Amino acid sequence: MADGRIHRIPTGTVYTASEMSILRMNGPAQALVLGLMLAVLTACATAPAPISGGLRGRAPTASEPLPRWSGGEEPRIVDARARLQCVPFARRESGVEIFGDANTWWAQAAGRYPRSGRPAPGSVLVMRGYNNPGRGHVAVVTRVDSNRLIRVDHANWLNNGEISVDVPILDVSPNNDWSEIRVWHIPGGHWGGRIYTAHGFIHPFSLTASLS
Repeated sequence: MADGRIHRIPTGTVYTASEMSILRMNGPAQALVLGLMLAVLTACATAPAPISGGLRGRAPTASEPLPRWSGGEEPRIVDARARLQCVPFARRESGVEIFGDANTWWAQAAGRYPRSGRPAPGSVLVMRGYNNPGRGHVAVVTRVDSNRLIRVDHANWLNNGEISVDVPILDVSPNNDWSEIRVWHIPGGHWGGRIYTAHGFIHPFSLTASLS
């Protein structure tokens, strides 16, 4: 019986020492595991896509307009009385089975889920707390509009337990690595004034699987 370790993670992944140890597997087992990974990613994502390296470019400013929305894609609050925290919502919507405070998710994912600096639909964006390292936030990527703009669904961003969907998040980092972001403020209809830092993205397929 093989141990089910993944041979390869898409370009852009940030590896830990434990994750580097998974890069040994024979050809047939590798193909099987990669197939399982893609199947799980498809099940979790609304529009499946690879973990893309993206394009490099200048950081946009908060005053630059968003692309025009069409159909039902306007950012909106769909349940103002959900009384949900961000963690149980992200776990339910992404399938990433991590528990505990949002500020622990990035460390907990090491060796369990692929982590990268590039978004993909279904991945979980892990943010650090503003001026407070003890706080954090997690949101589920639903769409990648460009190498600088994604949409997320998340809960309790406004601290009222609400669920918000199709919320734009803008990468304003100098190197286009999603380490610095702005979040669309739905009540005001504009970009939020704060720049938040982010750990990156946790991707919703396990690094280990049992193979027979």
